[in-house]
Formats: sequence, structure tokens, C-alpha cells
Amino acid sequence: MIRKLCLLSTCLAIAACGQSAQEPSEPAPAPEPAPVEAAAPALPSLDEILSGLPEGDQARIPYRHPKETLAFFGVEPGMTVVDTTPGDVWYTGILAAYLGPDGKVIGADRPLAVWESFGPQFAPPEFLAERPNWPAEWRAEKTAAYSDDAPAFDAIVYGSAPEELHGTADIVLMIREFHNMKGADQSNVLIAGVLEEIYALLKPGGVFGIVQHRAPEEASDDWANGSNGYVKQSEVIRLVEAAGFAFEEASEVNANPNDQPTEEDFVWRLPPTLLGADDNEEQRSAMMAIGESDRMTLKFRK
Repeated sequence: MIRKLCLLSTCLAIAACGQSAQEPSEPAPAPEPAPVEAAAPALPSLDEILSGLPEGDQARIPYRHPKETLAFFGVEPGMTVVDTTPGDVWYTGILAAYLGPDGKVIGADRPLAVWESFGPQFAPPEFLAERPNWPAEWRAEKTAAYSDDAPAFDAIVYGSAPEELHGTADIVLMIREFHNMKGADQSNVLIAGVLEEIYALLKPGGVFGIVQHRAPEEASDDWANGSNGYVKQSEVIRLVEAAGFAFEEASEVNANPNDQPTEEDFVWRLPPTLLGADDNEEQRSAMMAIGESDRMTLKFRK
């Protein structure tokens, strides 16, 4: 009898446990939804940027190949890029639309000695007197001109870049400007100083990209010294390598075999300047048929 009561008691206990396990428990609180961050607006592509350029600048694209040139140098959104002697479009205007809010454009002006070498016709005394104000004015102008989606802007003059900018640039561009730096001082001391500062501005592994009017290699050194707008490709490579850069690659993307200058020529006879063709329609037509200059496109690395 006692054994039967024990078995019954055990069975009732097991049944009670089973019944309790099946009773609904309190529901767990639902997890808080993760905050949804607003997606950043998509940056425009280079194709979109270039298609929106003013008509006059659109006409330059077949000669200047900005999309291919920037791709060759490795320019990408978010980078810090130094634009040597920046223009409203070439290349600061393009970079301002392309680099995005995580990027930065540093405009770099010629040393004052280069401006002085142009003479009073192109750089009168009052212009030279105002030139030291250029970095602050350019920085303020560009910052005000672009929206919050634009990169940050800074400005320097070669020869006096602040030390805090050293080692901050991903890429330095020198587009159609090497001849002015070289032509201002035939001893090459000035261009050597500029190249030394460019080296300092770049991060380790950073790129120095040059596009430059190209002199025929057989031309005399006196003619191809930069004063006529043309420099030999071998001379550019020699000077840049002497500053510590490694020559990485050349591209023919900006080559123009129609431009075969003689030692009677200067680069400004060609478009867009067409110097000397104002009242000579035949000369103008001939220069337009050539197009813009034959140019080397060179990539160096720190």
C-alpha cells in the first residue's frame, strides 16, 4: 500500500512539473531598433562632373583628357590633392566636385620669383605687391564658393608651405606649369627648391603627377629651357629624380603628334591662347588644326 502511494505521489509530481513547463512565460522585451543613419549623398562621377563644365572648358576635354589623366595619377574621392597654380576649372573646379567632403584641395602658387620673371607686362608691380595675400584670399574664396559636400580648401606658396602640411598630401599635380618653374631660373635652383617642397608635402608613397608641353628631344637645350613653353621629357625626369622621386610610369594620353614645334615656335601660338593669330585667319586656322600642345604625362612616387 505504501509503495502504491509513493508511486502515485511521484506520478503526480512529474505531471505537475510537466504542466508547469507548458505554461506560457512572460514575453521577453523586444530589442530596441538600431538607429538608421542617413545615407550620405552619392558623389558625382567624373563623367557627370565633366559633362557639366562650361562650354569653353568642354572644348578643352579632347586635348586635356581629365578623366584619363586623373585616373592615371590615381586621384580618388577622399584624397588630399595639391593643385599647382590652380584655375577655376583646371583642376581645382574638377577636384572640388570629385573629392567629396572627406577630401581636401590645397592650391599651390608659384614662388614670387617666377611671377617676377614674367616681366611687368604680365606681372606689374601692383600685382606682385598683392601676391602675398593670395593664399588667404584663395582659401576664403573657395570655401565660400562650395557647399558642405565639397572638400576642405587650403593654400600655400611654394617655398613657404607650413610644416604642418608636410606629409599630408596623397597627390601633387603640376599641370602645364613645369616650364614656368624651370624657365624662371636657368640654374635650376628654383625648380629644385620647389621639387624639394613637393617631396616634403607628400605622404610616403604619394604621387607627383606632371603634365607638360613636350619639346622634341633633338631640340637645343637653349630653346627647350622652358621659356618657350616646352621642356624635354628626359630633362623633366632627370630633375625630378634628382629631388629623390622614383619615376614610375609615362602615359601618352595627352600626346598630340600634330604638334611638331621648331625652334622658331612657342607653345602659346596654339589654342587656347592663339598668340599672334588675332588678325590672321589663316594662322588661326592652321593652329586650330594642330590643336593644343603635345604633352608628356609622367607619374613619380615618393
